[in-house]
Amino acid sequence: MTNLLRLIVFGVFVMMGYILINPHGYTFEGPAVGAIIGILVAGSEVFLRRLRMGKVIGGLIGLFIGIVIAKLITYPIRTLIKDYQLITTAIDAVSSYIGLLIGFTRGDNLSIAGTVRLFRGQGVDEHLKILDTSAIIDGRIADVCDTGFLDGVFVVPQFILQELQHIADSADSMKRSRGRRGLDVLHRVQKLSGITVRIIDEDFPKIKEVDSKLVALGKMLNAKIVTTDFNLNKVAQLHEVPVLNINELANALKPVVLPGELMKVFIIKEGKESNQGVAYTDDGTMVVVESARKFIGKNVDVIVTSVLQTTAGRMIFSKPNTE
Repeated sequence: MTNLLRLIVFGVFVMMGYILINPHGYTFEGPAVGAIIGILVAGSEVFLRRLRMGKVIGGLIGLFIGIVIAKLITYPIRTLIKDYQLITTAIDAVSSYIGLLIGFTRGDNLSIAGTVRLFRGQGVDEHLKILDTSAIIDGRIADVCDTGFLDGVFVVPQFILQELQHIADSADSMKRSRGRRGLDVLHRVQKLSGITVRIIDEDFPKIKEVDSKLVALGKMLNAKIVTTDFNLNKVAQLHEVPVLNINELANALKPVVLPGELMKVFIIKEGKESNQGVAYTDDGTMVVVESARKFIGKNVDVIVTSVLQTTAGRMIFSKPNTE
């Protein structure tokens, strides 16, 4: 239907060109001019469909600022130079174009409501954070927000909601439980004071992978991605998109343990190496104890010998305190 309408518009312009210009003796030129105008109108319709309102607002604001700056620059030139028309016209054109270009390219985050808030002195949305499926299902993001360490606007694209719903509707009971937990966590975050959860319809049909869509959205909105996915973290860093990794935050908040410190741990199982015992601290850090196989099922005082930090977390190596 859309193509038919475009064809009708094209035909109307061709006919108008013929009717208006043919009486002046231009038989072929009139329809040709009408056809060119029809093609330009159809092309502009396709362009405007893909154009975001934020870019339009940003372009208009940038154009206005560019004109104002140009007038400030050319004012002293008008008073000092007699033949100033060429110089001032060039400055006006360059400044206006630069302002329009900057506003157009940086206007993705703008909206009519945001512009109204800006003129009211309420500012525009900054420091946007995009929630990944893994971070929502993980659930710790709600606890972090509840403490007040994170606030502002959390963006949840529709394709993330669809992925959550797909997991919640899974035939696998474990996946179904994780998906429903994610929806509950998102609902909890939405109710927290100081937090605004914004559901957006922005999608990238040409991009199939959800991680790639998140990276593209992060670049478009100049936003940070909140995730627990190690691979997404690395891909986003390659594209210079900031990432807030919940696992990295959890590791950073674990108590610092130095070699030589004393600890009291409960040995729960045998280690991979011969005669090793394995224990865990309250925050889940693995403690490997040498020569502790005989202490399985018992509390034992140990001395920390070394601490290993890996991408998966922190491991503490120790030995029984014989002193």
